[in-house]
Amino acid sequence: EEFELYSLGDGKPVEPGKGGGYGVTEPAAGGDPSCRVLDDMQLVEGRVKLLREYFGSRMVFGTAGLRSMMAPGFSHINDLTIIQTTQGLCRYLEKSFPDLQTRGVVIGFDARAHPSSGSSSLIFLSYFKNGTSQFMFCFSFKPYTVSQLNLCAGIMVTASHNPKQDNGYKVYWSNGAQIIPPHDQEISKAIVENLEPWSQSWDDKLVDSSTLIKDPYQSMNEKYFQDLQKHCFHRNKNKETKLKFIHTSLHGVGHEFVQSAFKAFDFAPPIAVPKQKDPDPEFTTVKFPNPEEGKDVLKLSFCLAEKEGATVILANDPDADRLAVAEKQQRGEWKVFSGNELGALLGWWIFNCWKSLHPEKDDVKNVYMMASTVSSKILRAIALKEGFHFEETLTGFKWMGSRAKELVDQGKTVLFAFEEAIGYMCSESVLDKDGVSAAAIAAELASYLATKDLTLTQQLKAIYEEYGYHLTKASYFICHDPETIQRLFKKLRNYDGENQYPKHCGKFEISDVRDLTTGYDSSQPDKKAILPTSKSSHMITFTFANGCVATIRTSGTEPKIKYYAELCAPPGNR
Repeated sequence: EEFELYSLGDGKPVEPGKGGGYGVTEPAAGGDPSCRVLDDMQLVEGRVKLLREYFGSRMVFGTAGLRSMMAPGFSHINDLTIIQTTQGLCRYLEKSFPDLQTRGVVIGFDARAHPSSGSSSLIFLSYFKNGTSQFMFCFSFKPYTVSQLNLCAGIMVTASHNPKQDNGYKVYWSNGAQIIPPHDQEISKAIVENLEPWSQSWDDKLVDSSTLIKDPYQSMNEKYFQDLQKHCFHRNKNKETKLKFIHTSLHGVGHEFVQSAFKAFDFAPPIAVPKQKDPDPEFTTVKFPNPEEGKDVLKLSFCLAEKEGATVILANDPDADRLAVAEKQQRGEWKVFSGNELGALLGWWIFNCWKSLHPEKDDVKNVYMMASTVSSKILRAIALKEGFHFEETLTGFKWMGSRAKELVDQGKTVLFAFEEAIGYMCSESVLDKDGVSAAAIAAELASYLATKDLTLTQQLKAIYEEYGYHLTKASYFICHDPETIQRLFKKLRNYDGENQYPKHCGKFEISDVRDLTTGYDSSQPDKKAILPTSKSSHMITFTFANGCVATIRTSGTEPKIKYYAELCAPPGNR
């Protein structure tokens, strides 16, 4: 697209000057002297580049919804793009649900600045103005509320653990899980078809005067924690435990909910990090409000734990859907468990709690656990020995949540699902990662182990001894340049010639390659991948002759190239 430059002083077009630059246009009489276009080609090019960045493309609505910096233009989160997105969503929901007007939707938000939730509300109120809908506006419990109240959809305005300048827009379907294809493509198409704001899109009075808005927060809050109590198995031990827990919500919304979760499990309240317990959209004590970053983010938690004599730290991200856990070691240092390690601990614990209530061996045939394809296969190893089913899905809880709903509708029991990015689904009542329930269950696990004079670290070692060691390494590179990312993956796909993937990595032989962007899988007879593919993101998995599995992929929500590697050993081998 082409852009014309205008003087901010007199509003006239800026003519090209000598030497290929742009001429100086002085401000009109009485104009602001600072508002003039400078005779500086580099500055002009910078402004054009910025305009192209803001207005040259539109955010793509995908299975992760939207996530971007809050800034002007079609490529960023702002009131206009949220209005356009919600208008498209309304039209698609209208086609999908004949009873949309009576069933309604729920909208929620976290504690970020300028959450754009008001813009979403206005659009739905414009749509529902002649209806009788139960239009919900709720602080949290989005997937839970959708399921419990049989709503058509849910919207969560959040950027989760992203930096403070970002925001996002996440959509849940009527099944209580995040949307999967083809809903994302159809919503994206509907957005483009409904770009012009509706007449009442900017009328804030509509929100204040509407009788359609209901706030289900209190009832959902009470019911959620009643359901959570079903996952408490050692209430008496929780009451008597001598363990002290530190909790940080990293300036997000988790403090109140984790306090309630501990109460539901009959624990004494966890000790909150004072400077981080209240919502703060500036995230003043951390550079990135992401507990997955480990020790750098948990410094205040470590200091408070040392002061209080606590040995276990629980950390949520700002929207409280993730959980990190750290434990003090015998020599005084702190171990921050990786997402895979905590997944092993929680999976083992939840299955053993279930097994204690179901002594009949045949019952296990209907039990399922899941993990994303880039996560550790420790649950698969446990499943092979214990007899339950393990399934692998694509990355993201949209896939695990949707698959869990299918299994539950078939009469199966889905005990647990996790992804290595510290996301855990510990209950069928919330078909998404949930850092609140995971915090309470992790605390009960630690409390129970303490009665056996065991630590979380010791139990993790015992799990590996029994089911086989699973050594993982996962990290990422920051990359803001899409062209660089494209070149990198193009090189991998054409390493030894066109459509020829690498056959070695250093001295290690690569036995198979799976590319879930193109749908290629060399391990299958027809060379076609079994898992769903997506051309909107990159993901290539290399399986080595020695059993190592390594995956490289792009993130759907951050400017990151992520990599994951795992080596698995059979039981009894290190």
